[in-house]
Amino acid sequence: MKISYIFLAKGFEEIEAITPIDVLRRAGMNVKTVSITDSREVVGAHGTPIKADMLFTDCVFDPADTEWLILPGGMPGAENLHKFEPLNRLLLEHAANGGKIAAICASPAVVLSPLGILDGHEATCYPGFEKLCHKEVKMRDQRVVALEKIITANGPSSALHFSLAIVANSMGESVSQEVGSGMLFYTRSTSMFF
Repeated sequence: MKISYIFLAKGFEEIEAITPIDVLRRAGMNVKTVSITDSREVVGAHGTPIKADMLFTDCVFDPADTEWLILPGGMPGAENLHKFEPLNRLLLEHAANGGKIAAICASPAVVLSPLGILDGHEATCYPGFEKLCHKEVKMRDQRVVALEKIITANGPSSALHFSLAIVANSMGESVSQEVGSGMLFYTRSTSMFF
C-alpha cells in the first residue's frame, strides 16, 4: 500500500493535522507524520506537542510508493512549511509526476499557490487568504474542493470533511461513508453530512 505523508511545522493547526491522521488510519491507509524541524516533537499553534513518525531528513520519498502529500494549515505553521525549500521541491516534483496533494486552511494559499500547483484549478482556503493566490486559481467559497489530484479545504471546522474527501478519493466513497458513519459524521437515515 502506498504511503501518505502529513507534514508538521512549528505552529501547525492541531485539528487539521490530527484529524486526517486519525481518519486515514481508520480507513486503513498507510499514513506517516513528518517533522520538517530538527526534532520529531513539533508544537502546534495552540501549544499541543505532537511526536512525528520521522524527520523529513530521514525520509526517502519514492514517487512509486507515495500517494498523498498532506499539508495542515495554521499560522505560523503554513508559513514555516512554505519556507522549507526541500518540501517545496518535493511538492513540485510530486505534482509534476501526477501525484496527489491535499492542503487545508492557509496552506493552499501560502504553500501551494506560490509554487503554481493550484494554477488553472479550483481551490478553497481560509477566508481572507484568497488574495495571496495567483489569479489563475479559481477560488471557491466552499468547505472542500475535491479534484482528482488536489484536495483543498477552508479551515479547522472542515477538517473531517477534508479527511473523508481524501479517503473517498483513495479508497472509494463507500469506505469514506463507512468511516464517517462510525464517527457519527452523518445520519444513516438521510445520508446527509452535517
